[in-house]
Amino acid sequence: MAEAQPQGTGPQGPGKAAGGRSAQLAHTGLRPGWTTGACATAASTAAYTALLTGEFPDPVTITLPKGQTPSFALAVEELAPGRTTAMAGVVKDAGDDPDVTHGALVRATVRALPAGSGVVFKAGPGVGTVTRPGLPLDVGEPAINPVPRQLMREHLAEVAARHGGTGATADVEVEISVDHGEEIARSTWNPRLGILGGLSILGTTGIVVPYSCSAWIDSIRRGVDVARAAGRRHVAGCTGSTSEKVAVALHHLPEDALLDMGDFAGAVLKYIRRHPVERLTICGGFAKLSKLAAGHLDLHSARSQVDKGFLAELARRGGADEALAGAVAEANTGLAALQLCTAAGVPLGDLVAATARDESLAVLRGAPVAVDVICIDRAGMVVGRAEPRGPGEDRQGSPQR
Repeated sequence: MAEAQPQGTGPQGPGKAAGGRSAQLAHTGLRPGWTTGACATAASTAAYTALLTGEFPDPVTITLPKGQTPSFALAVEELAPGRTTAMAGVVKDAGDDPDVTHGALVRATVRALPAGSGVVFKAGPGVGTVTRPGLPLDVGEPAINPVPRQLMREHLAEVAARHGGTGATADVEVEISVDHGEEIARSTWNPRLGILGGLSILGTTGIVVPYSCSAWIDSIRRGVDVARAAGRRHVAGCTGSTSEKVAVALHHLPEDALLDMGDFAGAVLKYIRRHPVERLTICGGFAKLSKLAAGHLDLHSARSQVDKGFLAELARRGGADEALAGAVAEANTGLAALQLCTAAGVPLGDLVAATARDESLAVLRGAPVAVDVICIDRAGMVVGRAEPRGPGEDRQGSPQR
């Protein structure tokens, strides 16, 4: 099982600033865990090392996108005769998060390929395959998301360079499997999204942030308090680390002006209603913010869903004909709906952002706060924006008469 971090430090570690995301994570007192992507990276790193050296590193240490270096103990290992393949497995520790994959055994089997092949990913037992469009992977690809793939490529390249692989990049097939993954996946959205045969290998930071509703909402409130005490007049509520980076890049906000909103948009809006700041930026993924636009204040997938019919109606307002609106209503995911509209020149991202902004202002009930909204895609590209609007202003931002 993964080496645990000190309880209450949060994945950012101790010694960070008194406000912002780091302070919120610490304030919850909940133990973070590791994503399936981090576990797959650890397992594939150990397996490839054994393939080249004959020995499995145990524990195996990896470097996550934000620089953390967790160590993982190997639960299983197997080196085939003649070093034709090597397999290593790590048990996922989700920390204090109620993750359905907590305790799952993530395995990586690595076999050498001819020079120049690069890293080829394969879905083993318990890992799904993409069968429908609208996801960040092509149809037919194993459900191993882009960031975990990149993390594995980087670590395998380091192993190749250190132990005499085929050059600066590894040339291997990596088969990721999850014991009982197909059964576990029935408790996820994968079947509905057309990911069949098992789980997805996920994660953008490598860290599972634990969500206790009461603790997280309390941490949001403390984040607002810290920002106000520091004299911040502009704060940003972000759904995750990617949206946080976008908000910082666009608005140059300091750390103590950042609120890790997660799925709790309502908690941010209701607390700022009682404890106003001059400006609130809401930044998040297009699909999540489409839920806010539709009036949902809890954006968690278990408690609200993307309403494609609602998106179709917004598309009509943006000039979509009935054929396009019908395609949007039948789209597999919010991302697929967005792609359809983008191709047709319909500004669905901007429409979602503007509607989410207006829903936010309705929750603020006239509090002296101007709100702007930024929608991003999975890669962190801005796909929709709504300019700041405050109470008593119409949709174009001019005072009502």
